[in-house]
Amino acid sequence: MTAGAAREKFKRWAFWATCLVVLVLALVPTVPPEIPTTGWDKSNHMLAFAVLALLGRTAYSRRLAAVAVGLFLYGGLIEVLQSFTPTRMAEWGDLFADSLGIASACLVGPALTLLPLHKSSGHVLAMPRVAKRFVALVADAALCVLTVWMALSLRLDSWVTLSGAYWWAVAGSLVLAVPLFVTFGLYRAIFRYGGSAAMAALWHALLIYGLLYGVAFAVVGVAGVPRTVGLIQPPLLLVAIAASRALARFWLGNAYQSQISRKSLPAALIYGAGSAGQQLASALAQNPDMNIVGFLDDDRRLHGGTVRGLPVYSPNALSERAQALKVTTVLLAVPSAPRKRRNEILAAVLDAKVAVRTLPGLSDLAQGRVQTSDLRELEIDDLLGRDPVPPNPFLLGKNIRGKVVLVTGAGGSIGSELCRQIVKASPDVLLLVERSEFALYTIHGELQQQLAGKEGAPIRVVPLLASVREEMRMREIMRTWRPHTVYHAAAYKHVPLVEHNAAEGVKNNVFGTLVTARMAIEYGVSDFVLVSTDKAVRPTNVMGTSKRVAEMVLQALAERSSPGPGATRFCMVRFGNVLGSSGSVVPLFRRQIAEGGPITLTHAGITRYFMTIPEAAQLVIQAGAMAHGGDVFVLDMGEPVKIVDLARRMIELSGLTVNDANSPDGDIAIRITGLRPGEKLYEELLIGDNPLPTNHPRIMKAHEDFLKWGVLDDRLKALSSALDVNDVPMIRKLLQQMVQGYRPEGEVVDWVHMERKAMARVA
Repeated sequence: MTAGAAREKFKRWAFWATCLVVLVLALVPTVPPEIPTTGWDKSNHMLAFAVLALLGRTAYSRRLAAVAVGLFLYGGLIEVLQSFTPTRMAEWGDLFADSLGIASACLVGPALTLLPLHKSSGHVLAMPRVAKRFVALVADAALCVLTVWMALSLRLDSWVTLSGAYWWAVAGSLVLAVPLFVTFGLYRAIFRYGGSAAMAALWHALLIYGLLYGVAFAVVGVAGVPRTVGLIQPPLLLVAIAASRALARFWLGNAYQSQISRKSLPAALIYGAGSAGQQLASALAQNPDMNIVGFLDDDRRLHGGTVRGLPVYSPNALSERAQALKVTTVLLAVPSAPRKRRNEILAAVLDAKVAVRTLPGLSDLAQGRVQTSDLRELEIDDLLGRDPVPPNPFLLGKNIRGKVVLVTGAGGSIGSELCRQIVKASPDVLLLVERSEFALYTIHGELQQQLAGKEGAPIRVVPLLASVREEMRMREIMRTWRPHTVYHAAAYKHVPLVEHNAAEGVKNNVFGTLVTARMAIEYGVSDFVLVSTDKAVRPTNVMGTSKRVAEMVLQALAERSSPGPGATRFCMVRFGNVLGSSGSVVPLFRRQIAEGGPITLTHAGITRYFMTIPEAAQLVIQAGAMAHGGDVFVLDMGEPVKIVDLARRMIELSGLTVNDANSPDGDIAIRITGLRPGEKLYEELLIGDNPLPTNHPRIMKAHEDFLKWGVLDDRLKALSSALDVNDVPMIRKLLQQMVQGYRPEGEVVDWVHMERKAMARVA
């Protein structure tokens, strides 16, 4: 409920509370019995009821000036009326008592809003329909008795006791009202509907009732019952019945509509009835997209019980519960569960053919309560990953804290995450070097927002539009800020794109690295870390080969540089695919599943290593802090993942089925499209088989052969000449001479080269 709707509901409550309090005060005989009164007494009381009720409504609209004027005029009117009575002073006592109505309502209205009516509404709505109709009928019968008593009290100007002939008035009211109410359908839709049709039925029923009751007791008459009761009681009953329907609609109407609408929503179960699960259930209580129907929990003591009003089921009964409750989604609320246990849960959920969403880990939830927005789709690390190793704080801060740090490719997948991690380590200045204006604008804005609530010394974040291939621009940046640490993440990494634009890929990946490294040496950069790739190992494509050449450039420069204080320590960190990066299969598969398929896969046997972007960035920073010069670090990526298995699990954990030979009626098909230019079936992390351990369990050190600078420099010059004329066959030949293991497959697919070749054939 919005704040405005809540205020309006409060005003309505206050209005009716004002009416109730003033009516009670109006009926209380405040005139001492020894003072004779006239027929004006109760008239004044009823006038007080009407006027003060309207003033109370005005008061809750915050028109206080109108209230003051209204009270003044009301006092004058009472003065005129009282002038006709011999009990003027006593009537002013009544006026004072009646005037307390507004003040009392100021307390009664808010008090009523604090009553836990909304909690009991669910129990009332859960009653059988027959029981609810019976309760409504009994309530109406009670109102008939109450209004007869009120009519008698008003007529006789004193409280009466129902006895003797008065019971004929009660019996007549019940005999006439109940059948009429049933006939006009007043018990068909009390809780779900209170619109014009229901009010019309109420008016018709009570009009007929009033005529019959008036004829019986006012025209014909009953001995011992004042005839005016036949005229006073029907209007009172009309007010009472209408008020009861309004109260029922206010109390139960919203809850009923919410109940009906929630039943039409997709049903969901929360796996985990602990603190996170209970907070999630509370956050989703008003969610317009999902209806929580229960919990699943491993604790047998909870099975069959309820938590926050929702039943708790055994996970072993998930399939039958999902079918019985029409569950479409299971929400994992087990942030503290280790990765192995989460994978076991996911395996069990697969059989139920439901979609799965999850909460992030404990570290992501540490800052506050669980919210609906915390729910996210399953990532590959939820399916096939492993528990990340907590980072070493000393290694994270060694080359960053209080220093000037430069990140190239700052707007890319890895570069932007490096920036996020670097800001957490409190550098003095962070330089963002990026050639894409939009990417630079995006990461700069994000970091500024991240730093807005950060305590401690201010961190300067400087966005710099630049290409790492432009020596003059890189020299200008290095000379101005003289960074201590450089993380070189700028590179073209998409294998087919680089294969189709080979010269540009080599220029950026090889010569961009060379330019940045030379500027780092010239301006005294202490540590230079190259972000490399597993595709540099025995490459079959231009992209992987260019990254291996970039590694060799740094290895050769490290060997050539004289060790000692002031020398730049070069190192490179090699790892596989990161999740969520540009070109990653996970967002591609998710989009294809959302569109109804098919999922496109280049080869049924293709495998890849995977790691989350935050873990990769943290390991890059930590590896750079362990460098001595020329180091090739390799990250432990775990076991390779078969991509077809990944596709199948993503389909199944979306609550869908795979369309294949075994299941021709499945939802999503997997279509094999064939390997793209330069693509390998599997990736490797090491050229040799001799990795050395380091102080970090996820970081290894490789010994890789490279060309000495003298030889490498000559071949780089030859490569540069071939790049200038876009001679792609020569570029591939030179890369083969530089990188052992490079075995290009297929013909040259560079777009410019193929177009020139086609034009030459036509000519």
